[in-house]
Amino acid sequence: MADEAKAKGNSAFAAGNFTDAVRHFTEAINLSPTNHVLYSNRSAAYASLNKFYEALADAEKTVELKPDWSKGYSRLGAAQLGLRKYNDAVLAYKKGLEIDPNNGVLKSGFADAQSAQAQARFRGSGPGPATPFGNAFSGPEMWAKLTSDPRTRAYLQQPDFVRMMQDIQKNPNNLNLYLNDQRVMQAFGVLLGVKLDTRAPEEEDAEMPEVKASPERKRPAESEPVKEEKRAAPGFRPEPREVSEEEKQTKERKGLAQKEKEAGNAAYKKKDFETAIQHYSKAIELDDEDISFITNRAAVYLEMGKYEDCMKDCDKAVERGRELRSDYKMIARALTRKGTALVKMAKTSKDYEPAIETFQKALTEHRNPDTLKRLNDAEKAKKELEQQEYYDPQIADEEREKGNQFFKEQKYPDAVKHYTESLRRNPKDPRAYSNRAACYTKLGALPEGLKDAEKCIELDPTFAKGYTRKGAIQFFMKEYEKALETYQEGLKHDAQNQELLDGVRRCVEQINKASRGDLTPEELKERQAKAMQDPEIQNILTDPVMRQVLVDFQENPKSAQEHMKNPLVMNKIQKLVSAGIIQVK
Repeated sequence: MADEAKAKGNSAFAAGNFTDAVRHFTEAINLSPTNHVLYSNRSAAYASLNKFYEALADAEKTVELKPDWSKGYSRLGAAQLGLRKYNDAVLAYKKGLEIDPNNGVLKSGFADAQSAQAQARFRGSGPGPATPFGNAFSGPEMWAKLTSDPRTRAYLQQPDFVRMMQDIQKNPNNLNLYLNDQRVMQAFGVLLGVKLDTRAPEEEDAEMPEVKASPERKRPAESEPVKEEKRAAPGFRPEPREVSEEEKQTKERKGLAQKEKEAGNAAYKKKDFETAIQHYSKAIELDDEDISFITNRAAVYLEMGKYEDCMKDCDKAVERGRELRSDYKMIARALTRKGTALVKMAKTSKDYEPAIETFQKALTEHRNPDTLKRLNDAEKAKKELEQQEYYDPQIADEEREKGNQFFKEQKYPDAVKHYTESLRRNPKDPRAYSNRAACYTKLGALPEGLKDAEKCIELDPTFAKGYTRKGAIQFFMKEYEKALETYQEGLKHDAQNQELLDGVRRCVEQINKASRGDLTPEELKERQAKAMQDPEIQNILTDPVMRQVLVDFQENPKSAQEHMKNPLVMNKIQKLVSAGIIQVK
């Protein structure tokens, strides 16, 4: 039950229903209070709801229950980062990396925590004057505010704007580089909670009314009293700083790199892969801070079948992306492309293992449906290839003979073991399924035996043994009508088979016994209880036509005689009689 609740929680989390996920994980924890994975999962759900205190409590419980599990420290660091306990977050991620030094999530979290720690020092207690605007650009809150405000939401679709804001976020002093961009000024006003007029005033000496800052944002403590500060006013434009020649060249190179990327995209769409490679390579030379150039070139190599070059680019994109703390989605994209290249190169089942591992790493960065599908396909292909590699009809026959010997010695569990190995070596052999079905019957494992008998018939519909095995199991399960049908079907393929003929005779005897009313009260009660669990019997009893037929048999003999002329109706009546549901006197 705990696993079921956990599965529901995982599904809700994957669908973004974090409140439902918390509820399901809580239910699972109540059923299994010592399972560290459940606390870890609920911590992630709480963090997604920005309930970082609850997330921290669950993360601490995770670490308490399983102190050698690296993911617990990942949850702990994430919760502390959300609570802006940057020093504690750094220590948590560091502890996790001591356990699992190659864990990508811990590495990324550690870098984020160190960055936040450095920015906190820069804004507050670090050497030198603190920047009054540092808080405005810190953490995920910046992106949340820009997304929620209709004035800046559309800008987030513009790559150059996003890169500028990322640059400012890394170092708020870089704001001076982009003051001439009205979009940045608009975003700056949104983040500070003031309305900045980004248009030029109609009159140079126009009076600017004072605007109060939003009460949601408190000013950082500074050496000067707050009352002596000048508040931002509409039309406020900080004095633009003189841009150095180096900065101009950097900006120019970034612009040229984007043009090369666009040219590469156009060539890629035309299937002109060599030209696309040239443009993406030039973009990488011009700007090494945008890993999309590398991942795009990797995609071209993938299309060209140059899988080694594709993987090299993907590794380079991941490494550079971690250095730059790029978007997780971009890193996940590089890992997915590498996994796809590994799948293309796979020739044996072992070759799929690194591809599967790479897809799993990609999903830890960003859960993408396409990556998940590729992972499932790779796992399926690996399993199929393993079966092909294991296939050996000669060994399968040897294992089946060993099973036959154990069956004769009445060592049925050992016989099942060898029949199973025979089927692993040759899953298309109906004889092994038939023999294992006989073993299961001897062991009383009737559902397993029935499944094997049906598989035997599926593989070879003309193999009489499959019908005798299936009919015998159905007879032992007291499903006499079904057993009779099975034996009769087998006789179509082997009309003189004595086992099938004997099976028909036994079934008819049991069916006639019920028809004559010769069943003991205990037998009748048992047969009725079993019949009521049979979907076919349930369908007959709930059929409005059959219900009317049964009423007519009791109250209207003339109509009953008409019904008896209908073979379909009489067949259903016979089934009810055999099941003991109705009795003929």
